[in-house]
Amino acid sequence: MIALSLAEIAEVVGGQTHDIPDPSVQVTGPVVRDSREVEPGSLFVAFVGEHVDGHDFANAVVEAGAVALLASRPVGVPAIVVDDVQSALGALARHVVRRLGATLVALTGSAGKTSTKDLIAQVLARKAPTVFTPGSFNNEIGLPLTALSATAETRFLVLEMGARGIGHIRYLTDLTPPQIGLVLNVGTAHIGEFGGREQIAQAKGELVEALPSVEDGGVAVLNADDPLVRAMASRTKAKVILFGESGEADVRAENVRLTDSGQPAFRLRTPSGASDVTMRLYGEHHVSNALAAAAVAHELGMSADEIATALSEAGSLSRWRMEVTERPDGVTIVNDAYNANPESMRAALRALAAMGKGRRTWAVLGKMAELGDEALAEHDAVGRLAVRLNVGKLVAVGGREASWLQLGAYNEGSWGEESVHVSDAQAAVDLLRSELRPGDVVLVKASRSVGLESVAQALVETGAEGGGDAR
Repeated sequence: MIALSLAEIAEVVGGQTHDIPDPSVQVTGPVVRDSREVEPGSLFVAFVGEHVDGHDFANAVVEAGAVALLASRPVGVPAIVVDDVQSALGALARHVVRRLGATLVALTGSAGKTSTKDLIAQVLARKAPTVFTPGSFNNEIGLPLTALSATAETRFLVLEMGARGIGHIRYLTDLTPPQIGLVLNVGTAHIGEFGGREQIAQAKGELVEALPSVEDGGVAVLNADDPLVRAMASRTKAKVILFGESGEADVRAENVRLTDSGQPAFRLRTPSGASDVTMRLYGEHHVSNALAAAAVAHELGMSADEIATALSEAGSLSRWRMEVTERPDGVTIVNDAYNANPESMRAALRALAAMGKGRRTWAVLGKMAELGDEALAEHDAVGRLAVRLNVGKLVAVGGREASWLQLGAYNEGSWGEESVHVSDAQAAVDLLRSELRPGDVVLVKASRSVGLESVAQALVETGAEGGGDAR
């Protein structure tokens, strides 16, 4: 964080100082909520959770070098005490962002946010110091903590914004007002909470409503291939730039194809020129993510050649998102188990089909959460798609939703041993360990709550140990 004195922080957040001998002492280290991340000069934010109370770590974090706590009660060590720690954290982030000379880029969407955020960060880092959201740190706590990690040298601040209801993104944009706002897509993730795609579009569009006018440098980057996103152009006073494969897109992809290993390649065309891209990531769905990143980079002054080079060299920065491991025995494990919704599930299956040409493919799939009344139909559709893509074997893991996946595959024509329903992750591991053979490609994907990353990790470890019954 940019250096601030405890007195200034107390004034910004409307707090009272307690047990602080010298209010002029500055916070020069990171602002953290995890006691294990404290460094000399840190400010420790003491949240009260369901199972852990941050105030209980007061003495430990001060001994580790924290100059003070941001707390909701006095704790006998230097602290700034406030009525609401979360609101105070947001106020501090808002203050710091206003003092930064950085351009703030915010993005949202139903699918692909984290992968796109990682691409934008890697491309912009070629131009100037860039700070970006780690992982999916995209809510009312993670977003201000990310903003507070920026320093005086930061020139680009890239923030992922998630939403589970109307007003959530409006709140986040109030904390960290963006100059550039990117909306990737409107899908069915969390549709059970929102009530429908129109409501999701309403929530995601709050990002472009928060942008400055075109005269003040605001830019809305919108997906030309998604009608609900493209319609958001009417909800902003900012400049609108379109990305996609549509001929009307300002930044678009031509001659899209997949390499033999399932990595996308295309000709990137921007208003400033064109250049060829071959990505290190897997799956055609990353073309749209790359175009979104390219549109942002173009608006920030990068040439088509610079963008194409950066996209071609960019890798995956976040765990369990199309994370590909090649085992010594020739088995390929694709760990995409961080989360799942119908759009990302379809994209992952298509990537599996592309990667597995001429090889035996496995789709180890579990529940897609928060789909509400659409749950049965969406799980059934994914099971059917696995059959249509000629996936060698579907392993549906879990309870009711997994049975719907298998039912979809069965109704599509998977009547023999092409699909199986197992009760839990360990059963899936046992099955795969006994049946995998060299050359197989295994996709593992489900909503985060299912925890299927344990299946992928077990299979990777089996290969590293040279164990298992692969034949």
